[in-house]
Amino acid sequence: MAASRSSPTVRGTQLLVEHIGSVFRRPSLVAIEVAWRWLFGIPLLMICWQQGQRLLTAFPLESSGAGDLNWQDPWIASRQVATIFAYYQPHLLGVLRWLFPVAALVWIVISGFGRGLLLYRMVPGSRFRPITAGILQAAWLCLFGLTLWCWYSSMSWVAATHIPIAGEPDLIGYFIWAIFLSLGFFTAWALLSWTVTIAPLLAVLETCSAAQALVRSVRLGKAFSGKLAEVNLVLGIVKLALVVLAMVFSAAPLPFSDALGPDAMHVAGAGAILFFILADHLFQVVRLKAFLEFWEVYRAASPK
Repeated sequence: MAASRSSPTVRGTQLLVEHIGSVFRRPSLVAIEVAWRWLFGIPLLMICWQQGQRLLTAFPLESSGAGDLNWQDPWIASRQVATIFAYYQPHLLGVLRWLFPVAALVWIVISGFGRGLLLYRMVPGSRFRPITAGILQAAWLCLFGLTLWCWYSSMSWVAATHIPIAGEPDLIGYFIWAIFLSLGFFTAWALLSWTVTIAPLLAVLETCSAAQALVRSVRLGKAFSGKLAEVNLVLGIVKLALVVLAMVFSAAPLPFSDALGPDAMHVAGAGAILFFILADHLFQVVRLKAFLEFWEVYRAASPK
């Protein structure tokens, strides 16, 4: 098996089914991933809901012009939505100034503990290193934030150059650029983020510090790096497929809504969201399992 995995003719994604089966045989790994993500996500959603209710109480939707939305003309409606967003933007920024750094710090701590526990259970004989995992999770968050900022800046440039305040908008050019840049940043994230994803694994497997793990993650060699990038890209595409599948599931009862009642759509929507979240958590563990298997082929027997 090891020989076949290291063969240049075997693509990294050909073993994904094997990795998925391996993860299914150890449901406790997925349980750990779900536990630490929900331990952070549920309180954050509750805080966001509370802050949103406070904001709407102080500044009702009627005061922003939301009640006058033109549902018949998408172009006019988009301008009205932009006006509503501009109305709430200063108040949202006031909340985000304290909520974002607090949420980021809490996420780093919880994710470091959760990811450290997951790797401890995944790698036999390893040490539990939550602090190192937390530092490397912070590196992942920084790279993710930088990618989002670059994408948002590019979208702002596209909007400013193709949708002027006065004059006719170039909607075709806008959507071409928006689709091209969105897919480009998605691909760039998939091809680069594996370096910070495998770093906690390297820290555990090769008993090194967080800084050493980050340096080693970009010096793994062409063959190893190619397998990791391929797996990361394919799992990114799988996430997009899960989004589409969840949308299909949420809309499945629509033709029968009159017979089933409006609550059926709410149940279907909630079920679709839950399906996407759980499937996404599963494939997060599958990604780490695939990285671990390839490390055993390319690095376990080589000098570090």
